[in-house]
Amino acid sequence: MKIALIAHDGKKADMVHFLSGFRERLLQADVDLVATGTTGSHIEKAGFEVHKLLSGPYGGDAQIAAMAAQKELAMVVFFRDPLDKHPHEPDVQMLMRICDVHNIPLATNPASAELMFKAFTQT
Repeated sequence: MKIALIAHDGKKADMVHFLSGFRERLLQADVDLVATGTTGSHIEKAGFEVHKLLSGPYGGDAQIAAMAAQKELAMVVFFRDPLDKHPHEPDVQMLMRICDVHNIPLATNPASAELMFKAFTQT
C-alpha cells in the first residue's frame, strides 16, 4: 500500500508528529510512503523511510496527482494551511480534484487522517 504525504510549511511539524503516533502500525502494514520534497525531508529526519518527489511548488503536488490518476495510491494525506496563501494553489486544487475524480481517499487534517490510518492499518 502506498500513501502520499504533503504538508504546507506551517503544518510539516504536525505531519511528523502525526506519523510518529502511527509508526508501529505503518511498519506492520508494510506501507510505502511517498512525499513532496521538503515534507519528505522532515519525515525522513524523523526516522521514516520515504520516497521524496519534487517540492510542492516545483511540481511535487502534480507528481502525486499523476500517481493518484493512475491509481497508484491508497490514500493522500495533505495537511493544508487554510489560513495562508500558497503560490501553487492551482496545483493543490488540481490534486484534490484528481482524488475526487478517481475516488482516492484524501485527508486534509489530522482528525480525518487518523480515521483513515486506523482503517487502512488494521491488523
